[in-house]
Amino acid sequence: MSSDPLEPLTDTGLYSIGAFFADRHPELCDDVIAEAQAIEDEGLQRWAEHADMTLDAAFQTLMTGLAVRYYKAVAGTGE
Repeated sequence: MSSDPLEPLTDTGLYSIGAFFADRHPELCDDVIAEAQAIEDEGLQRWAEHADMTLDAAFQTLMTGLAVRYYKAVAGTGE
């Protein structure tokens, strides 16, 4: 048994995606989180139409933003 109480939270796909994105594109983290929040606020289909994106691309943006937000929350790297 691990002594790290956060291990179950870091052993997820969402955490891994967020960590990967944050490591590769630290300068884009705030932007992708803001876009994900806008998608949540406006709705996926409406946001995709306004952003002139496919629904799939908008969904990927949403999931990436959620993953980065989750990673930052668990890792304690958020503001």
